[in-house]
Amino acid sequence: MISRTREFAADEVGAKIAGRASGLASALARLDGYSRQIPLVQPNPAQNNLFIVEPLAGGGGGMSLMNLFATHPPTEQRIRALRALNMA
Repeated sequence: MISRTREFAADEVGAKIAGRASGLASALARLDGYSRQIPLVQPNPAQNNLFIVEPLAGGGGGMSLMNLFATHPPTEQRIRALRALNMA
């Protein structure tokens, strides 16, 4: 849970650095789409935290067993959080 909270905080800081959250949200959506098109062959769970999007959950934001132990929050939740930021 701590790493998921940090992920949301990192997204918020990244959006502030970039000046707008929509670009980061768009990039996350593209990365998520690519991760679904190009599956990992024999992924190593020890390297899970090195990825930007969750490589082992098979995408999607459903509450599967893999999502319960995932180091990354579901990409859809990250995108929603970024879009909810009020960047003035």
